[in-house]
Amino acid sequence: MKRPYKALLRGLLGLALLAVVLALAEPGRVVTALREAKPGWLLAGLAAAVASNVASALRWRALARWLGSDLGVRDAQRWYFQAMGLNALLPGAVVGGDVYRAVMLKRAGQDTLASTWSVILDRVSGLWMLCLIGSLGAALSAETLGKAFSIRPSVLAALALAVAALWLALPWLLPPVLRRWTGLGKRWVGPLRAAAERPDFSAQIGAQALASAAVQILSAAALAAGALALGVHLSPAAWAFAMAPIFLMAALPVSVGGWGTREAAAAATLALFGVDPAAAVGAAMVYGIYGLLQGALGAMAFGMPSPK
Repeated sequence: MKRPYKALLRGLLGLALLAVVLALAEPGRVVTALREAKPGWLLAGLAAAVASNVASALRWRALARWLGSDLGVRDAQRWYFQAMGLNALLPGAVVGGDVYRAVMLKRAGQDTLASTWSVILDRVSGLWMLCLIGSLGAALSAETLGKAFSIRPSVLAALALAVAALWLALPWLLPPVLRRWTGLGKRWVGPLRAAAERPDFSAQIGAQALASAAVQILSAAALAAGALALGVHLSPAAWAFAMAPIFLMAALPVSVGGWGTREAAAAATLALFGVDPAAAVGAAMVYGIYGLLQGALGAMAFGMPSPK
């Protein structure tokens, strides 16, 4: 199957899934929940979502500069929000925007491999912290989740903490793995190996961890504020757990802008905490609208000249 048809198929699958989820949650109830949303919480959620992506762009810039690319603050912000515009409009979730960032950095005269690795590691850094926070959220929500899955809360909490510890240790396993890398792609992993051997490797990992934690906390705050606008009240621990499956499903390259997969994950995950399906789907849609608004801003920036 040709690539354009594959992209169209992914987009249609995502929209079909969204239609199914809306049907199960009863469209009328979802619309009513959205119409009765509290404007103050909606604006607070939008502000948190924008702040999250501003922080994401700064995290990417710091990583790119650490890998040797001369990336300025304005270009990092502009290209990041332009990438969001692609993510919101094209099938493939975050893939299209990530490719765009790497290409723009390369066109600016930066090393091809370093440009590519900056985007890959930036994405991996976010996913790493998302899974780490999700594991901690599972441990803190063990009482509720244990009942839902018929698992003793103490056992579930211990397993979740073990997974969190494993995730926390993963970055420090990278240098010895790269040092022994002799297989295919040896040249391709060269920039990453050189960076992992630098004396400031641990400091950079710490900085990335703090930046990624800020990004994920702001993203969770945006999701929670959108839910509060619809009358959904959950503890921070519940959101720490719920954000992981919701954001991971939204990032899968099987939809346009995460529509469909995000709502399905929200309905399934928030149901564990007793949230009504209509409210859960509505909250996920509000978060999706935040992305569309920022994507529109990024799309507008495509025609703007590069800052000098």
